[in-house]
Amino acid sequence: MTPAFDVLAPAEQLIPFVFNSPHSGSHYPDSFLEASALDPLTIRSSEDCYVDELYASAVLLGAPLLRARFPRAYLDVNREAYELDQRMFFEAVPAYANTHSARVAGGLGTVPRNVGEGRLIYPGKIPLQSALDRIEKLYKPYHAQLSELLDKTRDKFGYAVLIDCHSMPAGAEQSGSRRADFIIGDRFGRACHIGLAAATLDLLQNYGFDVAYNKPYAGGFITEHYGKPAENIHALQLEMNRGLYMNEKTLEKFVSFDLLRRDLYSFLSDLTALPDSVLGYSQLAAE
Repeated sequence: MTPAFDVLAPAEQLIPFVFNSPHSGSHYPDSFLEASALDPLTIRSSEDCYVDELYASAVLLGAPLLRARFPRAYLDVNREAYELDQRMFFEAVPAYANTHSARVAGGLGTVPRNVGEGRLIYPGKIPLQSALDRIEKLYKPYHAQLSELLDKTRDKFGYAVLIDCHSMPAGAEQSGSRRADFIIGDRFGRACHIGLAAATLDLLQNYGFDVAYNKPYAGGFITEHYGKPAENIHALQLEMNRGLYMNEKTLEKFVSFDLLRRDLYSFLSDLTALPDSVLGYSQLAAE
């Protein structure tokens, strides 16, 4: 039986970093595929394909990597626990559910209504209980695990840095310009120390990547919820262009995949070696 998520961990954590890949899960339950209106390839269009593989080198550097095994189309942990779309369900959603967020309006709530480009996952409505079960059995344990990793990291090092790893479609922006290779999101400076965001941007540019900052992705729920610099937890979202490493139509890896993985290892080596002061930690302030 495939676990809902797992933690790739070094024998000993050596650095104050935690890496998270919440959307790279590719285990699609048979019952979910049978209930879907989409074919097995199309339903994967919202998946952060291979992101967990590309960032796995973080474990070699001494940091844990949490990764979901369930797919984003089934349950999205980068949302509030109960961002639910009333249009999806036979029954009325609970009064405490957030039914009016922009993400829900776009069909991308905690239990998504559609995948990329507005393609509906289900041919009709589904039972509300199926969504609530996913939240209880997958969402809450996942966030409990992430919280535990961050708390243990902060306890050990005095602070923790969460790198939330994502990918984005290679398509052009609405303006017609090419989408960046990476987009750094820190909730407009609220989720981490400014030195961390600035250093990450500089490092990626030094490796020859085109990098954008907070546009169009400033960080999702995970970045916003866990990024608390005043409490010595810093969160940064990294969106990577899928056009760098894969064919989005066939999901096949490009020849450049291994080269990108090597570049990411070098980038992560430089990032995790930055001084505490750049990453946002001051022993003086902590005392």
